[in-house]
Amino acid sequence: MKKYISILIICISLVSFGQNPNDDSKEVMITGNIIEASTGAPLEYATVAFTDMQGKIVTGGITDLEGKYAIKVPAGMYKVTFEFIGFSTKTLENQNLTRDTTLPTIKLAEDLESLDEIVIRAETTEVVVRLDKKIYNIGKDLTTSGANVGDALSNVPSVTVDIDGTIALRGNENVRILINGKPSAIAGFGSTDALRALPADAIDRVEVITSPSARYDAEGTAGILNIILRKEKTLGLNGSIQTNVGVPASSSINGNINLRTDKFNIFNNTGWRYRESPGKAYFKNQYLSSSIINPLVIENRDMDRINRNFNTNLGIEYFISDKTSVTASAFFSHGNDDDETINKTDEFDADSDLAISRDRIEYESETDTNYQFALNYITKFDDNGHELKADLQYESENEEETSLINEYTTFPNQVELPSEFITTDEDQKEYLAQIDYVRPIGENAQFEAGYRGNFKETVTDYELTEQMTAGGSFIRNDSLSNMFTYNENVNAVYTQYGDKYGKFSVLLGLRLEHTQLKGEVDAENVEANGDDALNINFDKSYTGLFPTLNLTYELNDRESITLGYNRRINRPRGRWINPFPSRSSEANIFQGNPNLDPAFASAFDLGYLKRWGKLTLTSSIYYQHETDAFERIQEDTGQETSNGIPIIRTLPINLSTNERIGFEVGILYNPAKWLRLNGSFNFFQFNTEGEFNGIDYGAKNTSYFARGSAKVSLPYKIEWQTNAFYRGPSNNSQTENDGILSVDLALSKDILNDNATVGFNVNDLFNSRKRSSITNTDTFISESEYQWRQRSVNLSFTYRFNQKKERRAQENREDDGEGEF
Repeated sequence: MKKYISILIICISLVSFGQNPNDDSKEVMITGNIIEASTGAPLEYATVAFTDMQGKIVTGGITDLEGKYAIKVPAGMYKVTFEFIGFSTKTLENQNLTRDTTLPTIKLAEDLESLDEIVIRAETTEVVVRLDKKIYNIGKDLTTSGANVGDALSNVPSVTVDIDGTIALRGNENVRILINGKPSAIAGFGSTDALRALPADAIDRVEVITSPSARYDAEGTAGILNIILRKEKTLGLNGSIQTNVGVPASSSINGNINLRTDKFNIFNNTGWRYRESPGKAYFKNQYLSSSIINPLVIENRDMDRINRNFNTNLGIEYFISDKTSVTASAFFSHGNDDDETINKTDEFDADSDLAISRDRIEYESETDTNYQFALNYITKFDDNGHELKADLQYESENEEETSLINEYTTFPNQVELPSEFITTDEDQKEYLAQIDYVRPIGENAQFEAGYRGNFKETVTDYELTEQMTAGGSFIRNDSLSNMFTYNENVNAVYTQYGDKYGKFSVLLGLRLEHTQLKGEVDAENVEANGDDALNINFDKSYTGLFPTLNLTYELNDRESITLGYNRRINRPRGRWINPFPSRSSEANIFQGNPNLDPAFASAFDLGYLKRWGKLTLTSSIYYQHETDAFERIQEDTGQETSNGIPIIRTLPINLSTNERIGFEVGILYNPAKWLRLNGSFNFFQFNTEGEFNGIDYGAKNTSYFARGSAKVSLPYKIEWQTNAFYRGPSNNSQTENDGILSVDLALSKDILNDNATVGFNVNDLFNSRKRSSITNTDTFISESEYQWRQRSVNLSFTYRFNQKKERRAQENREDDGEGEF
């Protein structure tokens, strides 16, 4: 504890006495380097303090990412102190600093007596607030052992992950997901589908960017989640391996290895996973028209899904010089899924008597292959942040999916009905070119400029064949079979300027983006779809300006206020504009809308941060005004299936406006070494105005979500953690959703001289993670309950070699390549 107290005193002193007490005195520049004694690795964020002969701290500073420091000091005699948490302090006595001086390299050794405190600190979720983002150093979350990156995101404040994997930020699903600051085949957009290929242990930290600066894409009206993956910085060979088994049946093995020398850094993360995900769904559709013979239809679905995935990420970083490096990396993922969905449908007549029962069985097989190649270059012109970065990236993704749908009437007679066979082949290629230039100006100011080009093409080949009579041959349905080619090309340039005036910091930026969206359909009989209002082929382009402004005022070294403004865009995605309906359910279909225009949003965010000794409080109030906002509506198409069931269509449309207002508060509290607590609460209200086809879809949706986590250190090196999450009821113009409660429980114990860990966790302890909703329209009422995956139990074993149990705090602050201002 004395170490923490001394560092706290130094930090306070740096703020209080950081200015030259005598403006007339001569100042000299003192430079040097601090490294770790055992490995020679640089120690960034180590503290350097200059104490005069009267024992008063005159000034000080911290080291950069290379372990270097450059501090102006009034000429004189000093004691220089070098400190870092968990390391023994070193001092240089009686240093006569009368001219610019480079001090000897300081080697700090680990303080063995404080290692227990280091472990506690590394296991605790920490938050760092910068001008344009909040950084959550997740620490050791026991509940994510054996889980994937998508699961881990559900434990990040401000973020929710729906039961079907949809990610939302402050209740808004239009969130941009980046990997290491860039678009990636690993990430996708607004969904955890691709993220399921990565283990949660691959995460170093998550950046929640609710007020993105101009350096980021303008895409995503909710903001950005930037996932920073681990990359070991310690010299030598090190790594770990983790195995998991669970119920429902699951197993995985993940390994990472890292070789770091003075000239290069080779890193690899490889994993394989098998997972069964049984789920259930219930739908009750009541049709209000008196002309429908069987006005009540009830569907019960049982889903058995098997997922197999292999992924590997290999990279090498070569240090051309002390200031220039090149990194080449390759990512490959191959997945194979087999799903079986049994849909039992019962139709009831007007007297509520059972009229017809049918079984619809869908066998779906899906193969996904993704690979990505990236080349990154960075050169630092000096030690003050003057640098140039360049990135090239190529991604390719292929998804092949086949579905065989068999249907049988089981009441009043058992009859085999005609079957359907669907083949979907989707190929996506994406190219990224990016260059960023950063130029410090003076002591506190910084100028940035850059370009990013993102070019994507997706080709979806959809073929539906069906039997005319049961047991007959399959014939191609030319009305629905099609090939849809979608291109999205975005060129962007940006510039931004940041400066600090005493306790006041400002970051002002402007981004210009030109977007081209192009869709083309190749089909035999497009007109047979019967929806003349949809423009099947389209070619749209538009240019937008996206200003950003972020302000911070430091009330003191532990308290600050932030204010952010930004303009964002929501571009329609491929599935949302593909005009051909899905066929996963005969009576409930999803159809894209090629008439969708982009939505634009302006957002304001006012934040407050306060740190006490063992408590950190973060809070913010936010407001967003969005035009041409997207909304998914349900409508009766007026069509019926071959069995006479009315077809309900879900269609995305542009509504006129959407206003969002809310507030959030988060608390990190560590009252004792054996107890760590954190919690957050987010309240929001959406007010939507607009109409479609003469129907008013205006609605006000008020909802909230809360999460809490408690971690307890028990005797015999046993750790116990409990996470709880509750999302309150919500609604839109047609649908009301019930609240959802989920509780996770986990235990772990270190063994083999702390080189290995055994973990046990239960996800969704009470099997309550279910989505229940009711939809009311003028023509039908629909009730539903959906459970993606039932309660799961997991046992894990992790072994580490030449690797600390937890990375020290400074390693969690590794630069993500997106700037630090």
